[in-house]
Amino acid sequence: MNISKSSIHRILRKDLGCFPDKKIKQPKLTMFEKRTVKFSNWVLNNYTKSDITRWLFSDEKYFDLNGIYNNQNDRIWAISRKEADKRGAIYETTKFPVKVMVWLGVCSEGLSVPVIFEDESMDAQRYIDEVLPIALECGNEMLGEHRTYQQDGARPRIHYLSQKWCVGHFSSFISKDRWPPNSSDLCPFDYSLWNELAKLMNWKKITTKELLIQEIKHSVKKIEKEKILNSVNDFTKRLRIIKETGGEYVR
Repeated sequence: MNISKSSIHRILRKDLGCFPDKKIKQPKLTMFEKRTVKFSNWVLNNYTKSDITRWLFSDEKYFDLNGIYNNQNDRIWAISRKEADKRGAIYETTKFPVKVMVWLGVCSEGLSVPVIFEDESMDAQRYIDEVLPIALECGNEMLGEHRTYQQDGARPRIHYLSQKWCVGHFSSFISKDRWPPNSSDLCPFDYSLWNELAKLMNWKKITTKELLIQEIKHSVKKIEKEKILNSVNDFTKRLRIIKETGGEYVR
């Protein structure tokens, strides 16, 4: 067909009412779909919505001095590229930026205190010594003794000593055989709270590891209670979507 590009665009937009959408990255769905559906069914059959408000969710994330950058939203208006560069249109990054690992817990009552690993790494022993006691203490303070601790399948968490610690200290927790792999769409931090934290941080003033740590601690306290509660409530909604769609990734 000998049709010009402009004609195709006109037909798509005006005649058919179509609009262009960018491709979105998401994990490749494989055999893990079945495990995700199985987990969703297990939770929905064994926990009420009220029960899940007594879950303490947890996760870790790296933060570095490069911060976050959205090239779709960050614009400099200028009459030329050279003028734009002078006015701050260049976003500089380093190849190996200084970074720290942050652990956080969240429940319907709020966020735990952050645990920050300045040397970037966490093994099973450090998880047991530095993270789990904080999870236990914060969980008790916010939810009382009868609550469920959620953790994913990262190696420090599934180590037999970590599992043994959880058995001995938590009245209920999600064991290594329950939480499905590749399920970031089920973690309140991955689908909501890490992004909220990053947006609240003043990246312009973060120039050293010490300032990065200070800003993380300060910004955690600024996350709105409503957004925290919504992120926890969305967990149940996502379970139902996964059950209805047969394991499709939830954006």
